[in-house]
Amino acid sequence: MSDFKVFEYMAKHNYEQVVYFFDKSTGLKGITAIHNTTLGPALGGTRIWNYESEEAATLDVLRLARGMTYKAAAAGLNLGGGKTVLIGDASKVKSEAYFRALGRYVQSLNGRYITAEDVNTSTQDMSYVHMETDYVVGLEGKSGNPSPMTALGAFHGVKAALKYKFGDEDISKYSFAVQGAGQTGYYLINYLVEAGAKKIYFAEINPKHIERMAKEHPNVIAVKPEEIYGLDVDVFSPCAMGGILNSETIPQIKAKIIAGTANNVLLDEDIHGPMLTERGILYAPDFVINAGGVINVYHELIGYKRENVMAEVTLIFDRLLEIFKIADEQNVHTQLAAKVFAKKRIEAIQSLHSNYIKR
Repeated sequence: MSDFKVFEYMAKHNYEQVVYFFDKSTGLKGITAIHNTTLGPALGGTRIWNYESEEAATLDVLRLARGMTYKAAAAGLNLGGGKTVLIGDASKVKSEAYFRALGRYVQSLNGRYITAEDVNTSTQDMSYVHMETDYVVGLEGKSGNPSPMTALGAFHGVKAALKYKFGDEDISKYSFAVQGAGQTGYYLINYLVEAGAKKIYFAEINPKHIERMAKEHPNVIAVKPEEIYGLDVDVFSPCAMGGILNSETIPQIKAKIIAGTANNVLLDEDIHGPMLTERGILYAPDFVINAGGVINVYHELIGYKRENVMAEVTLIFDRLLEIFKIADEQNVHTQLAAKVFAKKRIEAIQSLHSNYIKR
């Protein structure tokens, strides 16, 4: 029996709310976590995953929600951090009724939480959610699938890391290893190919995505998932699940830069952030480099114009350069520097809102 205690974890990391919900008629079972709403309503996608345990699902949604707080703050958005995870096999549980049931639970939070698509959910799924609540973004005909913008932000982030590490951001001079090619990884590879990347390797577990890559980009080389870490490349881009940078994988990495779209890439920030620094690896903090998607859906709330989104996503380049500089000046690892950067904005706005003004 695990000794994981939800309330202790919430207290340690300053969470506001965790909601468990279940709908017997559809089999929907999930958890929504709201981390911080200082800057605005919590926003975070809904993912479906066949978790090995309820505890694993709880820990995942807590970690993801906290990451969304920092992501929104660092990106300069007036949003807080939240997340929803649904427990089950995505190939079996999905239906209109299932997602409409989710929409009703989102609606019950009365605007404190706004959802969107995430792993194993789509814009079509969110259209069903929208039938029951207005607190959903990433809809077709509006901002749409956020993955291309997430990847575009990561592309700018890769260029920033190259400039900071090597003094030259020209993609065509470097080689890459991309972990995951389903959504964001697929689009990132497209951007790298268009920019003339020297050589690109990728690892993927879904045969359909492997076949698609072979058809569209035959020069992009597929490798086994366990081989992706040890490739002799300039940049390693994690674009799949989190927790993959750990005590086992980090010693295998030969790349001098890690910059990708995955969330919560460091298994333990306090251990593995410093470990990367000690090995001379420049790590682009996940919640900063992968903010393109949340920037995209945020603009749906304030009036969507693609040119404005593109301009704001481009700023990830400058934001990362600033964070890399903070890390060097304060002699801390880059993930910690990024959290300092994000927390400063939260604290500033919290202080600003200390007095009541009717609007």
